[in-house]
Amino acid sequence: MKAVPAYVTRVLPLGAKIATCDNSGAKIIQLMNVRTIKTIRRRTQQAGVADLCMAAVIKGKPEMRKQVVFAIIVRQKKEYRRPSGERIKFEDNAAIVLKDDKGNPKGTIFKGPIAKEVADRWPLVAKVASMVV
Repeated sequence: MKAVPAYVTRVLPLGAKIATCDNSGAKIIQLMNVRTIKTIRRRTQQAGVADLCMAAVIKGKPEMRKQVVFAIIVRQKKEYRRPSGERIKFEDNAAIVLKDDKGNPKGTIFKGPIAKEVADRWPLVAKVASMVV
């Protein structure tokens, strides 16, 4: 997994309910664990753009509900800074569901834009994405 050059502000705490933007069958997921972040003792983890998370499916198809899945955060409302100096923010928080922790997306269509940091870190997700910002 490649490092992200941007200074991503991590603002999605554990327990946050996030909408998915793919056609995997899950509609809303709840964050349980952030796999790519290590914190100091007793500090709760938070997720940001391009982070790999474990989440529980709260709403969606009956066969997907109550399953624990891997997910990647692709958009966040809170702005973050890129090395060029520009600040990027989206109008919603969104995630995509994965088949495994290697980055293979479960869905075949992504609705809305995907952050460039996600495309750099997860090349298999970038193949499916129609719009990268």
